[in-house]
Amino acid sequence: MSKSSEPQITEVVGTSGTTQVFRPYERLVHIKVLGKTFEVPEKNTILRCFQYISPETIPYGRFCWNQDCQYCRVTGKLADEEEAHELLSCKFLVSAGMEITEISPELKYCLQKKLDKKPGK
Repeated sequence: MSKSSEPQITEVVGTSGTTQVFRPYERLVHIKVLGKTFEVPEKNTILRCFQYISPETIPYGRFCWNQDCQYCRVTGKLADEEEAHELLSCKFLVSAGMEITEISPELKYCLQKKLDKKPGK
């Protein structure tokens, strides 16, 4: 299960009480986003994994989370693929070794601090 050092994000869902935002996961997997490696929870959509990376910005982005707005569009490939293709990050599940080479302007804005490649970080 999750380690205590991981972000603990919850949301209240009607009368059923508190539930985890993330789908249940047992381990973190490595993915690359614009050349930078991150550990994210398996069995979750790419957009949820972006929320795991940046819980202070992604929930406040202009994302609909249901494939309508297209603001979460990325270009990427799985570990065993040769060519990258377009994906909606609110729909596609993350997998170990995934590489995301392009992200939408909205995602770029929300992830800018995490993607910054400053020396010493």
